[in-house]
Amino acid sequence: MPSDAVAALDLSGLALTPLEIALRLLCAMFIGAVIGTEREFTHRPAGMRTHMLVALGACTVMITSQALFYQYRVYGATPDPARLSAQVITGVGFLGAGTIMKEGPTIKGLTTAASVWAVACLGVAAGGGYYAVAISATVCIMVTLVLFEWLQRKLMRDRYESYAFSVGCTNVAVALGQVNALAARSDVRVSGFQIQEREPGKYEIGFKVDFNGRHASDHLQQFLADLSGDESIDSVQSERSRA
Repeated sequence: MPSDAVAALDLSGLALTPLEIALRLLCAMFIGAVIGTEREFTHRPAGMRTHMLVALGACTVMITSQALFYQYRVYGATPDPARLSAQVITGVGFLGAGTIMKEGPTIKGLTTAASVWAVACLGVAAGGGYYAVAISATVCIMVTLVLFEWLQRKLMRDRYESYAFSVGCTNVAVALGQVNALAARSDVRVSGFQIQEREPGKYEIGFKVDFNGRHASDHLQQFLADLSGDESIDSVQSERSRA
């Protein structure tokens, strides 16, 4: 191999030893696993493996960027080591957008999309060797996802109601249409439809309803009254879901 090629591959100034590369990748895996586990535990669309892959990919890109900078500067080139990582931070937004879903009048998945983007940023920090930044930011993100969610629910206890409903009917299509219409009228979110045939020609539809806002209790009472009085519904049962 020519001597200039050997010099081009000399990354000693960067101290990118195999051990250092492994440490950075392991740090990225740990970050993605911690945040992804929390998301998966709360049944969000992007879980542990997704967050780990995003963090690892961003970390790899940052390591490669630094290596390219040190490899080609001997030729007089000055590649920007931040260019590739900037593209990662921009591009991962499309992945996060895939976790956002609209259910009725509300939007779900925004927090998970933000966590995916944040994990990519942490992967870049780990890939750059900034372990203190990556670990400290991971702790802050976990505090935001866990502690502040608990605090938010405490503060919004009187403004949030979640109930599981079970209705009996003979015409599933008509009953589903009425449930969705009543939900839209009451400005509530309906999710998790499950349909079972109890007897020939008789069906049971289960679903979950979230009542948000200052008048959550009033919306609950109105929705229950409208549902019970609907002609397409034979029976209505409800119980409060765990917050």
